Amino acid sequence: MYIMVVVYGVFFSCFGPSVKYIFFMEGVHMFKQYEMELAGRTLRVDIGRVCAQANGAALMHYGDTVVLSTATASKEPREGIDFFPLSVEYEEKMYAAGKIPGGFNKREGKASENAILTSRVIDRPMRPLFPKDYRNDVTLNNMVMSVDENCRPELLAMIGSAIATSISDIPFDGPCATTQIGMIDGEFIVNPSQAQWQDGDLQLTVASTKQKVIMIEAGANEIPEDKMIEAIYKAHDINQTIIAFIDKIVAEVGKEKHSYVSCAVPAEMFEAMKQVVSPEEMEVAVFTDDKQTREKNIDAVTEKMKEAFSDNEEWLAVLGEAVYQYQKKTVRKMILKDHKRPDGRAINQIRPLAAEVDIIPRVHGSAMFTRGQTQICDVVTLAPLSEAQKVDGLDENVTTKRYIHHYNFPSYSVGETKPSRGPGRREIGHGALAEKALVPVLPSEEEFPYAIRAVSETFESNGSTSMASTCASCMSLMAAGVPIKAPVAGISCGLITEGDRWMTMVDIQGLEDFFGDMDFKVAGTHDGITAIQMDLKISGLTPEMVKEALAKTHKARNYILDEVMLKAIAEPREELSKYAPKMFTTTIPADKISEVIGKSGKVIKEIQAECEVKVDIEEDGELGQVFVSGIDSDKCKRAIEIINTIAVDPEPGAMYLGKVTRIMDFGAFVEIAPGKEGLVHISQLDVKRTENVTDVVNVGDIIRVKVMEIDDKGRLNLSRRQVLIDVDGLVPENDIDAERAARPRRPHNDRRGGFNRNNRK
Repeated sequence: MYIMVVVYGVFFSCFGPSVKYIFFMEGVHMFKQYEMELAGRTLRVDIGRVCAQANGAALMHYGDTVVLSTATASKEPREGIDFFPLSVEYEEKMYAAGKIPGGFNKREGKASENAILTSRVIDRPMRPLFPKDYRNDVTLNNMVMSVDENCRPELLAMIGSAIATSISDIPFDGPCATTQIGMIDGEFIVNPSQAQWQDGDLQLTVASTKQKVIMIEAGANEIPEDKMIEAIYKAHDINQTIIAFIDKIVAEVGKEKHSYVSCAVPAEMFEAMKQVVSPEEMEVAVFTDDKQTREKNIDAVTEKMKEAFSDNEEWLAVLGEAVYQYQKKTVRKMILKDHKRPDGRAINQIRPLAAEVDIIPRVHGSAMFTRGQTQICDVVTLAPLSEAQKVDGLDENVTTKRYIHHYNFPSYSVGETKPSRGPGRREIGHGALAEKALVPVLPSEEEFPYAIRAVSETFESNGSTSMASTCASCMSLMAAGVPIKAPVAGISCGLITEGDRWMTMVDIQGLEDFFGDMDFKVAGTHDGITAIQMDLKISGLTPEMVKEALAKTHKARNYILDEVMLKAIAEPREELSKYAPKMFTTTIPADKISEVIGKSGKVIKEIQAECEVKVDIEEDGELGQVFVSGIDSDKCKRAIEIINTIAVDPEPGAMYLGKVTRIMDFGAFVEIAPGKEGLVHISQLDVKRTENVTDVVNVGDIIRVKVMEIDDKGRLNLSRRQVLIDVDGLVPENDIDAERAARPRRPHNDRRGGFNRNNRK
């Protein structure tokens, strides 16, 4: 039983929200509830209701979607690390959608791909807002407990993580807020439903601080840059209303931020390092376009400093971080002040590019794309639609994936030695980004009835492998004969800032990504953007930075398309590889599907065995869509013909390919489809007189026949002779009528077969 006390109500105009603060008492337990109107639905936050032992917790409600967001931190820093140990988890509980997990165990197992990608999207805007010298372990956990198809739980988790961290005692320079934008028929939709998100032309997620955009993630159907900018800043404006809402919550229930042990490098150590290795020497060490050479140079620098500081244990403990910071300062100065890049390129110069196709034999499609020391080989495999990936998740609108993009990042690609343990979050994220970039240009299932898998193998890595994967995959799809709507290329844009000064640069390599402030990846066609992913290490971008990055990536991807990719392969091939399955489709009445399948699948198994094909049938209302795939086109066509014969009752005059099943003295029985057999009388076997049936045909032969007659008992009279005359143009050498008159009649009961064995009388 609750006792509800309305403390006060505050109404303000920001995107139309009304904010309400309510105290609830449950026995001696008191909690607060906050509400605001967001995109026409009520966003409700319960603080103090659950998870009192977490540093911060918020029970989030949006429509009937419920997500529990918590933030926890260790009391002491983790020893022996030079990075901030942040973990973000997004847990999909199947009960949230009224489901029991599939499989034997019936317990949620490893995180789904969607959960991993959502965790990454939450991580990217949050991480830059924690202190850079903070080494305490922090975990942000988001548990989806209920799903309303009109309110996406991913969005609620993003907002919930920001609220839980902001009200906690964990040091955090927030809040930040997140809004999603969809687009249907050219109109933007704020925080779209699951269906609007999947079916629309835009899937845009934008996170903001009070001043700037801090994260962008987008999939789009070739949207122009100006339209994308409009959508980004529409989301940014809405984010300001959410931040105002969070600020009021923090003012009411926020905890004082706890103190922590700083892991910053002492300033005097930097001065001492400059005496050991001068800034000019450090520039020489990092100024090379070869990654291995640079690493050897830095190893030598580090050893020199170890010798110099051998008697200072405190400095030796942070030497790795100190060398990192020294490199970072050097690289940033070279770029921002001297307009020099570590590999000697101009600020807007792209590394040397190369592209080629068909480098792997026997696969359905292959291509390799090289950009400097980044090299990706992509292989495409085609399969029947039945091979599409099944998705067991919370979104009822997404149950299968027809296009699957996998990205692999082996240790040898960066000159390291370690065993492969399967894909991590990075691999899954890069594959998903390349997948998102290419999905908008894929043909429909009706145009190209195939499941498609692209695998990007990283041969060498020195920056922006995800965009190289996009380029390689696009060419591989075209080489495989996938009729894409337009070619897609991808490129990254970096950023260096110092106070009010800033500079963007295209095609950043690993070092520039590592020491820079931004990795802004954009993929698209000549006409528009298909995917964006923006990672920041600073507190946000100004509109000018966003516009400049989009303009530079637009120019760069057009150059890559025109000067490199399209010169390697200008358009999708018209024919599939001889090793790829050939796909044929037909439509049959739904009530005939059972006949095609047969009892216990007997008929369809016979068709597949005889024709060496795979047959899949999907029922859609009154129709059944049949998909036949196989390596041999003729055998596929034969299977289609058999299926159509089963589904459509034969009529006099129709021609079929049939298999000879039995030989009699008076003729041969031919099966034109499972369960549909007719007689070719000996007189109808050839254009000349036939003495013995076996002189013309034998059991197992495939012959062309024409339906001459269907008698009153449904039995088929077939003719090979008439096909030879009508189709092949052969001239009859004998008079059938005269010969038939002289030939004794066979007993009526010897004439077996018929148009349908199951209906035989």
